[in-house]
Parts: sequence; structure tokens; C-alpha cells
Amino acid sequence: MALDGILLSRIIPEIRKELPLRIQKIWDISPNEILFQVHGASGKQQLLISCHSVYNRMLLTKRSYPTPAEPGNFVMLLRKYLEGAVFETVDQPEYDRWCVYSITRRNHLGDLEKLFLYVELMGKYANMILVNAEGRIIDALKRIPPFENSRRIIIPNAVFPVTPSQNKQDPFHSSAIDPAKTLTAQFAGFSPFLSAEVEYRMAHGQSFASVMEEIRDSKMLYIANKNNEPVFHCIELKSIGPCVSYPVFEAFDILYYRREEKERIKQVSGDLYHFARRQLNHYRQKLPRLLKEYDEAKDCGRWNKYGELLYTHQVSDTKGMQSITLEDYETGQLVTVPLDPKLDGKGNARKCYQKYSKLRKGQTYLQEQIRICEEELSYFEGILEQLDQADFTTASEIRDELIRLSYMKDSRSVRRKKKKETAPSVTSVRTPSGVVISYGRNNLQNEQLTWKTAKKDEVWLHAKDYHGSHVVIHDPSPDEDTLRLAAMIAAYYSAGRQSSSVPVVYCPVRNLKKIPGAKPGMVQLGSYKMIYIDPEEETLEKAGIEVR
Repeated sequence: MALDGILLSRIIPEIRKELPLRIQKIWDISPNEILFQVHGASGKQQLLISCHSVYNRMLLTKRSYPTPAEPGNFVMLLRKYLEGAVFETVDQPEYDRWCVYSITRRNHLGDLEKLFLYVELMGKYANMILVNAEGRIIDALKRIPPFENSRRIIIPNAVFPVTPSQNKQDPFHSSAIDPAKTLTAQFAGFSPFLSAEVEYRMAHGQSFASVMEEIRDSKMLYIANKNNEPVFHCIELKSIGPCVSYPVFEAFDILYYRREEKERIKQVSGDLYHFARRQLNHYRQKLPRLLKEYDEAKDCGRWNKYGELLYTHQVSDTKGMQSITLEDYETGQLVTVPLDPKLDGKGNARKCYQKYSKLRKGQTYLQEQIRICEEELSYFEGILEQLDQADFTTASEIRDELIRLSYMKDSRSVRRKKKKETAPSVTSVRTPSGVVISYGRNNLQNEQLTWKTAKKDEVWLHAKDYHGSHVVIHDPSPDEDTLRLAAMIAAYYSAGRQSSSVPVVYCPVRNLKKIPGAKPGMVQLGSYKMIYIDPEEETLEKAGIEVR
């Protein structure tokens, strides 16, 4: 659901209260999102501007966002012009879905100059455009060349075409309503969604002026559910049903942070998905070939028999022959022996013995290759499962793991100083009874939790026969509720999260053994017990577990 002009008019005063803001750093956290680290009267803050076609918005946020190692071209330009500059004012003309930031900066000569950052939050046309004092475009997040739109060209050095006025009534200062027209057609800033809500209220006895007064005084965002999709506005949505309310900026974080995080993770770790899927397909194609070769190798005795028959029958002249039929001296049956037409009888016999020896010795090699192939299949299935449930930190650690195991090369700049290796971040939650439960979200976190964080007498859990999280209850004798919650975490953060009655094994950490030479996170179980559990998102959310 996109913003409308009225809702934007409630956001801008909240930002305006913090102005002026000095711009310290600028990042592109995704192709459609720019994050400004700013400093003002309230200290250090973050201004997020999203030009996503669906999730476009503008807010001050305290959330932490990962930043790419290599910034995009537009961010490089913004850094050149805006780092150290000051957001002085922000204005929204006629309650439209765009606003303009007035910015002052000092150029390379030290002279003050004026720039303007236009933020257009118009659904799929959302854009961010930097314009100089002469009204010419310096650059834009999304360029629009003449062949795409000849009436509104957004390219560097072109004259910036300001969005024309819609010549609609100001809804906060006019209440003259034409019943023949929709509110959207009459009043500036009205979306069809807000129009439907106001018309519903008016039909139930509330005046248009009182609704607008309620909007003017609102500092909250009301969220309701419509057809399993969240809808929102700055007044209670009586036409939809029950609402929950939050301060505007907090509400946008609740609505969109997780949704956009998934897209950002795919953009940041898209090469990981591609690599893991490619490896998985490679081993899926390789395994049947190895199994076929192994079946042939197990039948190596027939080649020994062919060689014996050629020697026994003293076959000599076989050149030019593709095969020969000989009587088996043990069974009396006729056996067709394949031949190499270039060799004589003794040469073919030697070749049969050589093939027998090669296949017999190859059985051990093929068994080892099949074992390795099956392990690699299982490993990359687990990697894909972890990527599907990953956050930024987890995805970054998966990349580090693949680099450490030499599956991938480290493409990060060699000029960067190597940071001191930090321990993988294990997630922990405290139950109502005060017991701490920890769980890993990738192989490195599982390794850290099981072998370095957990104590020998604490309880370890894992979904049986599924790739998934290692879970540790930091209590040697947990009660039943704690055990069931830990088992539910293990079941949810596993490949069996969509199943019911997921089997989860548990045992003291001392019953685990590390497998020499195995991949990170692999363990060997001694004696264990089992519990069956249904993963319930609602139960996990109540316990403070992040549900993705």
C-alpha cells in the first residue's frame, strides 16, 4: 500500500521538527533505498528515504541496516555533493505525494550554495532527484530518458520539470463537497483508500470537517488487516475493522522492515543463492552417474571370466571381430565375449584382465566419491535452507563460511584492512521461568554454540533428519514448558518448519562428538531422547522468538 499526500503531510512535520540536520554519511541499503546518517538537535539519527514501488516512504529510524561494500553511482554522487551539507527545510506543495528538501553546502571554493533534493513518493514512479540552484538536474536515483517519457525527462543537466499543480481544494480549509464527484477528484492529497474511509464516516454521521480535524491532530498510524494484507492511515480505519496504533515512524518500521529486509537479503546474497543452487544441481546430476559406475564396478567379475575363457580356448585370431561366443567350461553355457577388433586373442585377454583389475580397485574410489557427493548434497541443501531463513548477519556469516571452506573466492577489496575475526552471533532468549535458550541460524553459529558456548551438562536439541538450528537450553534440568519451547525453536528453524509433529532429539552436550574433518555444525550423537512438536509461530512470537 502506497502513501498518499495527506499521510505524507503528517510525516513531514515530524521530520521538520528535527531540522536543521547535518548530513554525515550516506548509504544505499538497496537499489531503491537511501539512508542518511544525520546529526541535529536530538543527536545522531537516520533518515531513510525509500523509492520502492510498493513500500515507498520517508522516516527517521533507529533500526540498524547493513551497508554494501561498494556504493552505487547515485550514492557516490550524493556523497560528493551532500556529505557535510545541511538539510535546512522540507516542504510539500499542495498536499501532493512529493516534497523538496532545501540543502546548503560549501563548494570546493568554500562558498555557500543551495541544492534541492526532490523526493517523489508516487508508487511505481517514486524517485529521488538532486537539483542545483539553477533548476538543472545533477542526477537522479531513477533516470527517465526521452525515449521513455518525452514529456518528463529526468537526466543529468536537463531542466527539472516540477510536478504541475492539480488545482484541487485544500481539504483542511474547505468543506464544500460536490456529491457528484469523489473526494479524490475534489481534494488534494486524497487517495481512493482515504476517500472510502472518509465517505464511510460521513455516511455514519461524522462531518467532513471533524474528520479533517482528526487527521490534523493525529501523530499515530493506525494499521488494520484487509484480505490478509495490512492497510494503514493516520486515523482509525472504522470502515475496515479493529486497528492497532503506533507512532508514525515506528509503525513504518513494523510494517516494512521485515518485508524489505527479505528483498535486501536476496539482493545482497543473490550470488550465494545462485552458487548454492548451482552446486546442488551439479551434485544431483553427479550422484546417479557415480551410482551407475559403482553398479558396473561391482560386476567386475565377468571381465575376469572373459579373460579366462579367451586363454582357456586359446583364441588367437580376433582382429576385426567385435565379439566371440565361447562355451563356459564350468557351466557349459555359451558366453558372448566383447572384443577389441584391433587386438588379437591374447591382447583382448590382457585387456579383459586390465578392466577387471581397474573396476575392482575402482569400487573403493567410487564408494568414497559417492559418500562425498551425498555429503555435499546434504551440505548445500542445508545452506539453501539457512539462506531462506537468514537475516543480514546470518547471510554474511554463510558467505564467510563458503569462503573459509574455499568454495568461493573473497571478492571484497584487498585494500580493506582485515578486521579481527569475531565470534558468530548466536541468538538467545529468556523464558518466563528465567532459563536462557540459545540457537544458531547457520553452520558457524551452530558450531560456536555447541562446541564453545554450551556447557557439558546443558541440554542440546536438533530436529531429527532435517537440516536446522542447534538449540541449547542453558540448564541441565529444564522443566517441560522450557523443553517444549526449545524443541519448537529447533523445529521451526529447520527444513521441517512446515510439517506437523516434527521429531526433535535432545541430550546433554556431553553426549555429542565432533566428527573429524566434517563440515561446520556436523555432530555425532550418542544416546538421546526424542520429542514430537508442532512449530507454532504465535507461541514463538509470544516468547520473543523472531518469526520470519
